[in-house]
Amino acid sequence: MILFFSGTGNSEYAAKRIGRETEDDVSNLFKKIRNQDYTALRSDKPWIIVTPTYAWRIPRVVTDWLLKTKLEGSRDIRFVMTCGGNIGNAGAYLEKLCEKKGMTYQGCASVLMPENYIALFETPSREEALVTIGQAEQKIEEIIQWIKAGTSFPKPEITGKDKHSSGVVNNVFYPLFVHAGKFYATDACISCGMCEKSCPLGNIRLKDGKPVWGKACTHCMACICRCPQEAIEYGKHSVGLPRYVCPKRL
Repeated sequence: MILFFSGTGNSEYAAKRIGRETEDDVSNLFKKIRNQDYTALRSDKPWIIVTPTYAWRIPRVVTDWLLKTKLEGSRDIRFVMTCGGNIGNAGAYLEKLCEKKGMTYQGCASVLMPENYIALFETPSREEALVTIGQAEQKIEEIIQWIKAGTSFPKPEITGKDKHSSGVVNNVFYPLFVHAGKFYATDACISCGMCEKSCPLGNIRLKDGKPVWGKACTHCMACICRCPQEAIEYGKHSVGLPRYVCPKRL
């Protein structure tokens, strides 16, 4: 079974591509995470978890859900991480996570996809994004072949910088940057509620027709990027930048 978490669609696209080619079930974790649903799941096929990369590791909301949810059936598990750059030393932390769950870690593969972290980086135009996704297809195909062959994903070479990024930087990044304090709605807001509906943590509510953010933010960028009016900004950084939602669908 393939389980995915996706804020703006990159990981969803990769998960569905893999599922189509391997003829495996694909399930979105959005509702389970939002509803804090930790009901046990079962798969006789190896588990595949597809997620974006947050500060060179999988999102903490996904780690938390995995630790609280019993995965029955197959004890083999692989991870696929979409990223705008690299995943650092994420595999070391995933291996420890699998040990806690009593599962057999079969590696982590990364797929370079269009940058979506509009809070800190520049997002691509639709045309630029399609080029990047086209280039990612070869890596996705490699992952599919490894899965079909039943082999573990190759272990990448890890540098000192990778260890630092996934370790110290990740630990500092979350408390300093992962909060909703800089999100705000402009006068372009039409009170459609899309931001509220797209938040995987239920962290947004409408007050007098305008979104108000709480403290449980994971920086998935779904609210700002899925707003149909581009009425949400993140401080001054996002002003004028294209909003990103994966332009390819299956």
